[in-house]
Amino acid sequence: MSSADAPVAVVTGCNRGIGRSIAEELRARGHRVFGLNRTLLKEDWLTEVPCDLSVPEEVPRAVDRVLEETGGRVDLCVSNAVDRVLEPIATMPAGGWERMLAVNLTAGLHLTQALLPAIRASRGLFVFLGSHAGTRYFEGGAAYSATKAALAAFTETLLIEERPNGVRACLVEPGAIANLDGDHAPYKMTVDSVARCVASIMDLPPDMTVGRIEIRPAAPLQAPVTGIDRLLYV
Repeated sequence: MSSADAPVAVVTGCNRGIGRSIAEELRARGHRVFGLNRTLLKEDWLTEVPCDLSVPEEVPRAVDRVLEETGGRVDLCVSNAVDRVLEPIATMPAGGWERMLAVNLTAGLHLTQALLPAIRASRGLFVFLGSHAGTRYFEGGAAYSATKAALAAFTETLLIEERPNGVRACLVEPGAIANLDGDHAPYKMTVDSVARCVASIMDLPPDMTVGRIEIRPAAPLQAPVTGIDRLLYV
């Protein structure tokens, strides 16, 4: 397959961790991959467009550059980039809250609006990386959990609205991931495993869609409290 015929994927935040693995997996499957990154990876196999997702006007500008290079073609968008500030509500800095809303949620709107005509034309797919934090709350996680919960609502609404136009949308909600270099914890999923899950959505038959995929480590930590006693800690 020539590069002109290859399906085109746009991946945000693919300079490291899950995003990089997703981009590498898609490339291995024959996609021409464009990365929208604030910090550039600078490797030959990836076409990068500098983009700070917290700045609204940068998103459509970056998408325009991608569309110029692809002749308007995009088959897949993976919205992966994330910001994470873990602070109690009482001490959460306003700037941290606002940046997480901008990167984790609002950027998804700008990205979707900018790419929607191309994705409609290709009858393509949007994939949004959610998190178990969107449904399983914890101390210090109010802002992060709030953005991931809202992202679930956004993705499902996008699917409802755009399915008549041939557009699919899927939320992938992972549990614990070994997302940092050198983390080989057996009770976490590897970034490569998550990437294979994301890429496999493209292999679904064209007459079906999956709106939400929840994935967990196969070998989690042993819970310190089991059975009905778990209710003591809710």
